[in-house]
Amino acid sequence: MEGAVRKLQFPPVCALRPIPATMYLDHYGLREPPFSITPDPRFVFLSERHRDALAHLLYGIGQGGGSGFVQLTGEVGTGKTTLSRLLLEQLPANARVALILNPLLSPVELLEAVCEELHIAIDGRRGNLKALVDALNAHLLEAHATGLRVVLIVDEAQNLSPAALEQIRLLTNLETATQKLLQIILLGQPELREQLARPELRQLAQRITARYHLDPLDSAESEAYLRHRWAVAGGGAFPFAHAAVRRLHRRASGIPRLLNVIAERALLAGYARGERVVGERLLDEAANEVLAPRTRSRRWILPVFVVATALAAWVTVDRFESHRWPSKDVAPTHAHGAATAARPAVAPAKVQPARHSPTAITVPPAVTASPPPPIDDGQFATWLNTTHVDTGLAWARLIALWSIRPDDIDSASPSPCPAFKAPGLFCTNGRQRLSLLAQFDRPVLLKLRAGGHPAWAVLLGLGTTQGLVQVDGGTLTVHRSALEDVLEGYTMIGRGPRELVLPIRHGDTGPGVDWLRHRLLPTSASSPEPTARGSFDDALVAAVRLAQRDFGLRPDGVVGPETLLALMASDPDGPHLRKLQE
Repeated sequence: MEGAVRKLQFPPVCALRPIPATMYLDHYGLREPPFSITPDPRFVFLSERHRDALAHLLYGIGQGGGSGFVQLTGEVGTGKTTLSRLLLEQLPANARVALILNPLLSPVELLEAVCEELHIAIDGRRGNLKALVDALNAHLLEAHATGLRVVLIVDEAQNLSPAALEQIRLLTNLETATQKLLQIILLGQPELREQLARPELRQLAQRITARYHLDPLDSAESEAYLRHRWAVAGGGAFPFAHAAVRRLHRRASGIPRLLNVIAERALLAGYARGERVVGERLLDEAANEVLAPRTRSRRWILPVFVVATALAAWVTVDRFESHRWPSKDVAPTHAHGAATAARPAVAPAKVQPARHSPTAITVPPAVTASPPPPIDDGQFATWLNTTHVDTGLAWARLIALWSIRPDDIDSASPSPCPAFKAPGLFCTNGRQRLSLLAQFDRPVLLKLRAGGHPAWAVLLGLGTTQGLVQVDGGTLTVHRSALEDVLEGYTMIGRGPRELVLPIRHGDTGPGVDWLRHRLLPTSASSPEPTARGSFDDALVAAVRLAQRDFGLRPDGVVGPETLLALMASDPDGPHLRKLQE
């Protein structure tokens, strides 16, 4: 009966009658709604990564006359469109912009839309590709003669068809002897990077001179973002308790749009219940209403899972123990390639007996076709604190995904990297955010903080708010922010050319340098002569630094295992991270 009264007293927000905007604002002392999802430049919060992204866009307009494309990517809701609106407010006086918001167009329709944005008369030219290009070219030449810069901005560019992308590339051929007539900025979701990595679009990809990927906000930035918008809207005392802010960041995974939606609903709930301070309980109720529904967990799932995991480990450990590789002889180093790791000899007693087949190693089962429903953060924390995940089992799962034989590895300790006997195998480890690990698009061995001991899991998939990990006995779907909170390190392996000897530095020569030059400075249709071979020269160093900067790595111009695996992230060979549908 008490529970029924509580439900009547505190109805869900969705069940409330429409709330007049003025009453809601008066309750909190606001001039206007602080968390609207419309891209209003007045509310823009420029985190460090947003400032960098805006600098890339301004570079494309103000100083990118000799280049072709500027690319800005980011997850849904990270602020790409808002940044484009802010960009429009900061345009140089001599800039003219064509903004395409709906890229689901044919090449002819796209050209018509560009001409209409630039106020070019196209009557009688509609449907005629050559006539439209001629009209656009004449307009661009006239603008150049009068000192104007013309910029084309395409939002949601991941929706462009290959034919439309090719047409956009051809527009960069409109040029004078010294300068491009049209600067093009592509804004899109991460799928845009995958699309431009396709071989048939390599000519366009080679013309992208500035790239930037916009990551979600971290915990401190999320709080600063909320406080900034609250102040712009005229708010006084900040209404969210500190614990509620942390919970809001976690539920929204640092994505500004989700922060806005959940915060707005929480404020409405607070007004409806006469509360001026939003706590964790109210925040969770609001998040549960606005986020995609999750399968409700049953209390018996976790104990059964723990027991099943323990039984699976007990059954497999006896068989696995005789095949484990020794780990104490691994030299402490950050990253190793096949030709770089010099290791002490392993005692004969520790060598795996020849009679054992590599297939005898017990490996946790592969991920199923449909990932399990996500467990809540409390269950994940309990699992971390009550389960000791065996390092060897996790490592065996990772090498099995690459079809690497145990005989090709000197030892099985994932941290630091092992030495490989077979050429063409490389490994790197360290500390990185999940957003960067996602760019590698490869399964990763994660070292997680679990009370007084580390736990190990293989990252199999990532979505905007969730992660899929392989653990002893099966797979778990967990919130991405919860996984980020306990992430202490990673180990990643991959395959590369057998002739590579890492690291590769300025002045080096050999087949590895030739491969790297072909990878980063390929022959294009505009320069049919083969690129000079032989040395790791200044041009190749500059190309390596640009690739490292685009990927988010330290641009030192040296190709080690981490840079190599980044360069090969888009290669189809080998396992890739699963894209989670949320």
